[in-house]
Amino acid sequence: MKLHLKIWRQLNAASKGEMTDYEVNEVSEQMSFLEMLDMLNESLIQRGERVIEFDHDCREGICGQCGIMINGRAHGPLTHTTTCQLHMRSFKDGDTIYLEPFRAAAFPILRDLKIDRKAFDSIIEAGGYISVATGQAPEANSIPVSYGASEASFDAAACIGCGACVATCKNSSAALFTSAKISHLVQLPQGKLEAANRVLSMVSQMDAMGFGNCSNTEACEVECPQDISVLNIARMNYEYNKALLLHK
Repeated sequence: MKLHLKIWRQLNAASKGEMTDYEVNEVSEQMSFLEMLDMLNESLIQRGERVIEFDHDCREGICGQCGIMINGRAHGPLTHTTTCQLHMRSFKDGDTIYLEPFRAAAFPILRDLKIDRKAFDSIIEAGGYISVATGQAPEANSIPVSYGASEASFDAAACIGCGACVATCKNSSAALFTSAKISHLVQLPQGKLEAANRVLSMVSQMDAMGFGNCSNTEACEVECPQDISVLNIARMNYEYNKALLLHK
């Protein structure tokens, strides 16, 4: 295939960016989207031009670092798929493809398609953990966990923190990410002791980082590669209001 790419180029957060045109030829439909970008970068290196920078790590749909906006959609045209797992068979010869970074005030652009996701890290640091007594680990069956609770906790823990929920939300809300991290722990016995402090701290940090409010459009769930449910947001709101009452 021959494709026309319009890619956002920006040297750093302080500089002005712009869309730049590129042509790529002989693109195989078996290539992943990132392999196509690798091929473009190889041609730029051969011409002595600066390569297009983008985030990636595992390229197995696990880490979520590869997330970019493709034709206006987080991670591209397929639902519940990371950018690295998107293949060029989803496009056709002669297509024009627009590539931009995830855009949110809390996700400053580092360069080109690379963004800074440290705002997510700060939310985790605010309370996304449990305190445990050191020493010998308890016997596994000494703390019973129901099947429903363990499955719901595991589903929430599947969040990979890619930021697609923020990028696709009209308010740049991090409610889905934050609620997944809260729901993961609050449904387990080990996470209940600090539940109130956790939800108050994490929601407060989410607001402090400049993320917007949730207005329940559910666009975040649609674009989430891991299909994280918006029911987690309802659970977060319940836990938050309960914590406020406990702290009065």
